[in-house]
Amino acid sequence: MKIGISTASFFPRTESENAIEKIKEFGADCAEVFLGTFYEYRPEFAKAHAQAFGGIEISAVHALSGNFEPQLFSSSRRVRGDGFYWLDQVMRSAQVLGAKKYTFHGYISRCSGNNVEEAAKYFDGVCEFCARYGVDVCLENVSWCAYNRPGLFAEFKSRCPRLAAALDLKQARRSGYPLNMYIEDMRGSISHVHLSDVDENGKMCLPGRGIYDFEEIFKRLRGAGFDGPAVIEVYGGDYGDLTELKTSLEYLKEIAYKLK
Repeated sequence: MKIGISTASFFPRTESENAIEKIKEFGADCAEVFLGTFYEYRPEFAKAHAQAFGGIEISAVHALSGNFEPQLFSSSRRVRGDGFYWLDQVMRSAQVLGAKKYTFHGYISRCSGNNVEEAAKYFDGVCEFCARYGVDVCLENVSWCAYNRPGLFAEFKSRCPRLAAALDLKQARRSGYPLNMYIEDMRGSISHVHLSDVDENGKMCLPGRGIYDFEEIFKRLRGAGFDGPAVIEVYGGDYGDLTELKTSLEYLKEIAYKLK
């Protein structure tokens, strides 16, 4: 298992190109690049900062999903066209960065519901489009988006075999369902993991600062066939000094090393 950090953990404190430099400085095995603006989606951005993004494995790219991902599921051809325009920009950026995975939220559940049969057709189109760029679509469990409860991934996967999964610990917690139900639902398809912790008061915090047993979580992930990139993804207000991210990274790397 490779342990890294998502640049989302620095947002909006630090710009992406500066965040990646800190991640490398901290000694991460890999990094997920969170492209948070339309400006950053364009491959020109990745090319302009190629030196900053070089020297570390970019495990995945992640967009600010509300900007265009829901449009990919619209019944309107023109609306979908706008969505695919920006998806194309993100995929071109993924190629520049060397990323082979795309962390994907999909549609907003409260707006579109969960018509699995209909949604799977759109998922298949997105997977086919991204595959042209050599990128796998990893559907993330998100409490307010397409994959908002255990069982849905298996349903989508049965209709869209190319779909991979991204497990997010904080979103599993927010959904109200046990983490292990998500791990089992994604068994054999987990391609990427977002790590966070929670304190005794229910507040999100960095791994190692809360109550989660990461040794047990890593064992369960391995038992479900996962041995890929697992990155810290918290929000800017969930910690103090940036060096706290380094401490958390070292804590997780030690656990992963012990379980080799």
